[in-house]
Amino acid sequence: MTDISKINPQIRVERPANDAASEALKRSGISGASFKTILDEQLAKNSPLVFSKHAQERVEQRGIALTEDLLSNLNSAVSKARDKGARDVVIIDARQAFIVNVPNNMVITTMADNEMRGNVFTNIDSAVIL
Repeated sequence: MTDISKINPQIRVERPANDAASEALKRSGISGASFKTILDEQLAKNSPLVFSKHAQERVEQRGIALTEDLLSNLNSAVSKARDKGARDVVIIDARQAFIVNVPNNMVITTMADNEMRGNVFTNIDSAVIL
């Protein structure tokens, strides 16, 4: 591409301070997010909820029935929490609680209703009640 100011010095060409991609990011409200962060968030939105080995063991030990309806409700709750910017959430229904790491879309642990009473949940930034 030829610089027009070299051809005719009377014509002044001002270059925008930011390129089009930077402007698009500014308009979208995304600032300082790396491509990997954005990609991981988008992949997690479209991925099913995964249970860690620890959570799988707790589900078996505590006799928690993972029905299609419950899994659907958990996925919906995680989606809502993600939309609000949550990172670690406790999802509680009448019979059990699930601790979920939202960025990884992973259930970390779970507990039955009799274990929830008097329990303190730490390192949680959000809660969803089903």
